[in-house]
Amino acid sequence: MDLFHYRGGRLFAEGVDVERIAVDVGTPVYVYSRATFEDHLQKIQQAYRELDPLVCFAVKACGNLHILKLMAGLGSGFDIVSGGELYRVLQAGGDPAQVVYAGVGKTDEEIVQAIQAGIGYFNIESEQELENLIRLVERHASGSKVKPKAALRVNPDVDYRSHAYLETGKKETKFGVDIERAVAVFDTYGRNPAVQLHAIHVHLGTGGKTIDPFVDAVKKILPLVDRLREKGHTVEMLDLGGGYGADYETQTVPSAQQYAAGLVPLIKGKGLRLVLEPGKSICANAAILLTRVLYTKQGGSKKFVIVDAGMNDLIRPSLYGAFHFIWPAKTDPRFVPTTRNKDLHMEGNEVADIVGPICEGADFLAKDRSIPPVQRGDLMSVFTAGAYGFTMSSNYNARGRAAEVLVEGDSFRVIRKRETYEDLVALER
Repeated sequence: MDLFHYRGGRLFAEGVDVERIAVDVGTPVYVYSRATFEDHLQKIQQAYRELDPLVCFAVKACGNLHILKLMAGLGSGFDIVSGGELYRVLQAGGDPAQVVYAGVGKTDEEIVQAIQAGIGYFNIESEQELENLIRLVERHASGSKVKPKAALRVNPDVDYRSHAYLETGKKETKFGVDIERAVAVFDTYGRNPAVQLHAIHVHLGTGGKTIDPFVDAVKKILPLVDRLREKGHTVEMLDLGGGYGADYETQTVPSAQQYAAGLVPLIKGKGLRLVLEPGKSICANAAILLTRVLYTKQGGSKKFVIVDAGMNDLIRPSLYGAFHFIWPAKTDPRFVPTTRNKDLHMEGNEVADIVGPICEGADFLAKDRSIPPVQRGDLMSVFTAGAYGFTMSSNYNARGRAAEVLVEGDSFRVIRKRETYEDLVALER
């Protein structure tokens, strides 16, 4: 699953005792494992090898330049949703031809930037967006021999069975077009000389725990591909998006091999290049968030553990009710966890809310959580924090964002400095 493990009651990231990182860098701090990133990406690449897939890491999940450079070096493409993410990819040395660009609200400036960079595919979310792309290509790249390629995002109306905020493949969503309207879009724009509308994009959402929705989606999309081809349209690529699960709890989602076992037989022999956009399944388990206990207190019958990481550092529990396993980084060997599940209870544990310093009642990392007894100064680890952790962090309550650290074997290095008070006001001076 990952390379964060206990030795003699002390938590290690690969070969590094995480207490060393906390002492050297301070808390809160995101700690990434290079080897875990490599392992998760390579498992996906290997699982789908029969289809020669283009795996495009989702920058929105974890966008640090050092991480993107690592992924590019391993042969990854990139899934982006903004001009800023494209800029990050280019700064990290990513190949723009291996970039797919999604997002319902691309501005003209962002589209022109992507055209000029020569990205692989625009994932088109609406007819108006496609019309605008054609207009901008005609204005800014009419003389180019290589025409931009586009994939129409189609909603197969599949129930992803995730959090309502995380489902994006239904008809009633701001993303993409209904599967019934896709043929009309191709009939209208499929032969336009400015943009090559030659692909289908599907993205069901994120946080799923079964392969069934993906299988259902492919079974709905393949007849659409056949129909489009019968009408003379070119469909050369199928982008199945991301949303593949990550083990927030131990062994609760399919492996890359299990996903591939359900999907590869359906797609093989169909003459389609496969693109995947994994984010969470690569990076979620590749990081932890370290935080110190500031205080403990009793409020009526409830115990609170107040830590120095808040909802501005990790908003997922407050925003989605998301579960993150939390455990002390140093504990009696008898309290070393055997799993990272919600229902993990050990004799001697206490039940507490783990909360942050933000002035909001919604500022919590866990509620009614069974943990070993902790006291002021103890270091705690929030697991599976690599996806949508730092990228969704903010400066709320005028708090500087956390440092980021990359562990490589027995060493570690800071890959993003902790923000200072001066950083908070620099753009306002």
